[in-house]
Amino acid sequence: MKDIFKRHLVFWADKSIRLNLLLSGALFSLSLFLTHWAQTYVDTYSGSPIPDLLLDHVPVMNVNLIFFQGAFLFVVLLVLVLLYEPKYIPFTIGSSALFFTVRSLFTILTHLAAPGAAMYQYVDYDHHIRQVVFTLSSGNDLFFSGHAGFPFLLALVFWNFPKARYFFLICSVVGSVVVILGHLHYSIDVFSAFFISFGIFEIAKRVFKKEFAFI
Repeated sequence: MKDIFKRHLVFWADKSIRLNLLLSGALFSLSLFLTHWAQTYVDTYSGSPIPDLLLDHVPVMNVNLIFFQGAFLFVVLLVLVLLYEPKYIPFTIGSSALFFTVRSLFTILTHLAAPGAAMYQYVDYDHHIRQVVFTLSSGNDLFFSGHAGFPFLLALVFWNFPKARYFFLICSVVGSVVVILGHLHYSIDVFSAFFISFGIFEIAKRVFKKEFAFI
């Protein structure tokens, strides 16, 4: 615990780091606004479900526990990792802001409705969780999969931190399998997420040069 506190003390002593964090935080807040706006847009203009070569051969399964509660646990563990290694905080926030911004733009260009037999028939959670989930996702924001792409992006961010890297890679694989089994995404949403997330990471390294230099 003392070592962690010392790392924070040394890292945040630099004023430029604090300023970079404020900028990254502002961009992240903007990305969440764009995500909500894109969600509202696709809910209004979404089209109809279409066939999917993979989903047509996979029965719908109840993955509610992993999809929702697992996502919340994932966020908690991410925060703990960042608290353990504060030098990753600025770049993680910056690259996450870029991720959600790009995903928002891709979402409004994709007007498909969720697969017809989606797992949402199984969803059962309280009012407070419903408000949080549906503020950012109602199921019509399909392209590309955040459950597959975001953990993969974090794996790239934490590549030099092996334990965190493997944890996020596992989360990415699990997230991909879960959204396919629950018919929550089309297969193209999942497979494309890895390529797009890698591209976002490469762009983030150039946009957030100072933040990336910390890691």
